[in-house]
Amino acid sequence: MSSQTSVVNLTQTPNKPARSESLFTKGLRRLWRDRLTMMALFVILVFSLLAIFADVITTHILRIDPNETNAIYNFEPYGAVSDLGVHYLGTDDIGRDQLARLLHAGRVSLSIGFFGAVASLTIGLSIGIITGYFGGVVDDIFNWLITTLDSIPALYLLILISAVLSPTAEALIFVIALISWTGIARIIRGQTLAIRGLDYVLSARALGASSFRIMFAHIAPNLISITAIVLARGIGNLMLAEAGLSFLGLGVLPPQATWGNMLTKAQQFLTQGPHLIPPPGLAIWISVLCLYIIGDGIRDAFDPTQTN
Repeated sequence: MSSQTSVVNLTQTPNKPARSESLFTKGLRRLWRDRLTMMALFVILVFSLLAIFADVITTHILRIDPNETNAIYNFEPYGAVSDLGVHYLGTDDIGRDQLARLLHAGRVSLSIGFFGAVASLTIGLSIGIITGYFGGVVDDIFNWLITTLDSIPALYLLILISAVLSPTAEALIFVIALISWTGIARIIRGQTLAIRGLDYVLSARALGASSFRIMFAHIAPNLISITAIVLARGIGNLMLAEAGLSFLGLGVLPPQATWGNMLTKAQQFLTQGPHLIPPPGLAIWISVLCLYIIGDGIRDAFDPTQTN
């Protein structure tokens, strides 16, 4: 009998175990596969780019000044032609081009929503982490402040502050940030209370890390998903708030256009110019709907109970 010998390839390396994905990587992968959320994100990106380049579009493409008036061509329908050019969305009561004003109004409305949400999120995130981490007297003081502010109706605060400050976009962002951070602080505080007792936080504290480093280098990164959800929904809520304030006469005043005050003014001309209502109304509705979809998509994508 002939014996067979097996040759072992010593240069062959053993198979490495599959590298496990982090929760953040899995969340991004799930988010990318979520077609509805990606579509909503694409729509918001298009709206944002149109708002950012509103000056370029109106000056070099439409060749129309959004604030130029021509009373002869007021309440023109969609696609009307005048001395100023083609009015794809018609004209308003004093002959201003609606498409040009809608683009510039989008810049203001989206800026109020975005910067107002970022400002309130910054305040709420900082206070929520501090109160949740330290607890004790610090937590009691800030909880008293949050409870006090929440007990005052937001509308009364808006009326009071609007009486002192002129209702510009900048002032509105300041007012919104001043009164809308309390709910965010409550959410972040609860998340911080759950995180501060985990092993990696206790280990960092045992190794001598400062409280500031633990809060903003170890705890804050684990709040990215909830922060993104709050930011997306916050932008939509603040855009709705701006539209509601415009209806009450407390929002940004003309001639500076926002989607809210365009919609509010269009209601006055329901019979003469019904074509003025759909563009700003649809812009608000589509933007807020997409932002809510993005918020829900982020929540589902970064849900640790998801298995795929």
